[in-house]
Amino acid sequence: MGYHPGAEDDGIYLTAIKADLNPALYPRNAAFFQLQMRLSAFDPAMASLTRSTGIPLAWAELAVQAISIFLTLWAGWSIVSQLFDEAAARWAGVAMLAAMLTLPVAGTALCIMDQYLHARNPATALILFAVARILAGKPWQALPLLSLACLLHPLMGAFGISFGCVLALTLSEPMYARLRSLRSRRVARGAAPVLAIVPFGWLFNPPSPAWIEALHSRYWFNVYRWAWYEWLGAIAPLALFRLVARIARKRGETRLARFATAIFRYGIFQQAVAMAILAPGMPLTLGALQPMRYLHPIYIFVALVGGAYLGRYALKARLWRWAIFLLAANGGMCLAQRHLFPASEHLELPFTATVNPWLQAFDWIKRNTPQDAYFALDPQYMAAPGEDYHSFRALAERSQLADAVKDTAVVVVIPELAPAWKKQIEAQAGWTRFQLADFQRLKAEFGVDWVLVAYPQPAGLLCQWHNNLLSVCRVP
Repeated sequence: MGYHPGAEDDGIYLTAIKADLNPALYPRNAAFFQLQMRLSAFDPAMASLTRSTGIPLAWAELAVQAISIFLTLWAGWSIVSQLFDEAAARWAGVAMLAAMLTLPVAGTALCIMDQYLHARNPATALILFAVARILAGKPWQALPLLSLACLLHPLMGAFGISFGCVLALTLSEPMYARLRSLRSRRVARGAAPVLAIVPFGWLFNPPSPAWIEALHSRYWFNVYRWAWYEWLGAIAPLALFRLVARIARKRGETRLARFATAIFRYGIFQQAVAMAILAPGMPLTLGALQPMRYLHPIYIFVALVGGAYLGRYALKARLWRWAIFLLAANGGMCLAQRHLFPASEHLELPFTATVNPWLQAFDWIKRNTPQDAYFALDPQYMAAPGEDYHSFRALAERSQLADAVKDTAVVVVIPELAPAWKKQIEAQAGWTRFQLADFQRLKAEFGVDWVLVAYPQPAGLLCQWHNNLLSVCRVP
């Protein structure tokens, strides 16, 4: 799986936690992480954990990430143990889930669990435990788990509630006699993730041109722009669970059949909702709800149930078969992760020194520049070769002008930031050709007093550090 704190979405979460711990950080452009986090209790919870225990944040994040993985696998075991009797099936289901934690979820730009501490990771564990409680016939015990998941990650929590309602209704229908009743269908549809809509009144406001530009950079928000293989990744799991339900019913495995049926019904409904609200003619702002992310729990169940069937029919108690399975599944996923982060250590642990020149620059900036320093750097820096999508704000702990990669995603869900984002991105256009006068223009317009530029730097900058790739300079 690997571990990469400060990468990708952690540029928002880790930055928000650090701002909670030290309000003097990020005096400029803090809205690019604070506004998105206003609906989540995750960053204040992590900040409180760090303060109360005295554990350094880097170690606290690593510990919570490890605990989230452990709880997710434990919850997976609780689910698969209620669906399969064979020990080989249960262990294979959990082993498959463990191997597939970084499996991409169709075209949603998600994976089952992130390679850094994301609010979605502990929320996923809570949702899976709630599913296990519902399967055990104790749905009321699922309510506090799903409520806590919503506090950590409102969108994923809403999808968890939606699936939990469908599952509870399906399990309560004896012998499938009421599966097609109109009342049940209406109640199940009422379990749609309405919680994801309530806080976002702006969804129905006319979008600005800057916001539309940001939205178009996130093609995966609109299922109608997906490639054929991404559509296949959405539809195939539903067909597979329909098949599982039929096979399980013939074998007399009632609980497994109903579980698979609940997944199928949840998926069909959510897919219909996604296609309706993203259809041409509907408000573009509805795309910010990211309705196709309903697939996230389904992919977890694909790994669990698929692995269990593999254990039941292929692996059984044959040691050599297990060895091949574990090497192939884990080795293949590990190679994929090394390809995604080729310039970074596979495990970026608190006690390891980085060999990544970008991270070396971020670390020097954190240790040697004033807390109120305001930086400008290539707005496409996260996508630069060798950068591996690490966040400047999260790791350098300094304010920066808006970027064109991660801040774009923030603008899509926080439209009020679109004008400022657009102005700052346009001011940085042509960054690779900037000379001293261009940096001084940024200083005059925005107050930027530091820059991170390619080495050797343009003439006239007052540079205080460099490696073989980057220079950290003051703007005179």
